[in-house]
Amino acid sequence: MDAPIPVNLAVEDELSEVVLRKLLAQFQPGFAIGHTYRRGGFGYLRKTVPGFNQAARGTPFVVLTDLDRGQCAPALMDQWLPQPRHANLIFRVAVRAVEAWLLGHRGALASFLGIRESLVPQDVDGLADPKGTLIRLAGPSRYSRRREAIVPRKGSTARVGPDYNACLSEFVTAHWDAGEAARSSPSLERALRRLRDFRPAWPPPPE
Repeated sequence: MDAPIPVNLAVEDELSEVVLRKLLAQFQPGFAIGHTYRRGGFGYLRKTVPGFNQAARGTPFVVLTDLDRGQCAPALMDQWLPQPRHANLIFRVAVRAVEAWLLGHRGALASFLGIRESLVPQDVDGLADPKGTLIRLAGPSRYSRRREAIVPRKGSTARVGPDYNACLSEFVTAHWDAGEAARSSPSLERALRRLRDFRPAWPPPPE
């Protein structure tokens, strides 16, 4: 059996890391995760992705970021990395945020929040604000612990609830199915296909 492919990860936040690890874990022989770079959101990634591209000559990198208000995923990747992309760099963009990928598994998320599945949008990649949509869906949740974790407290200036990442990471780890979610999210389907088909340029070329 082939050995796992060693990779380093670069992500915006805790939730993106949990999602990416869940994606990588479903492949065989799989990926052996080394370092994870997570230091301050998309600004850090945008500044550092050319360095990850260079470093990928030695160890493959998987970079995951959100599109947010960007025009489209290919344009964002070209802006962040105008130079040729190394074959060992996997650069994926969640449209418009990784929360859209969570929303894609509509039945599981509805059960987790204790709401009707019909309330969860179907065109998740078309949402202007997936994070806001997820927070609004959690508002009427019949599970108070999850509602209070995800939804900002009344009067708070915070954009998310106090345990937002931890609560949604629990959902991803225990309930979320990427294959099911990809049926509603083309950007997730493309990410899965890229990971499935990845074959590193190995061994690294001599310096």
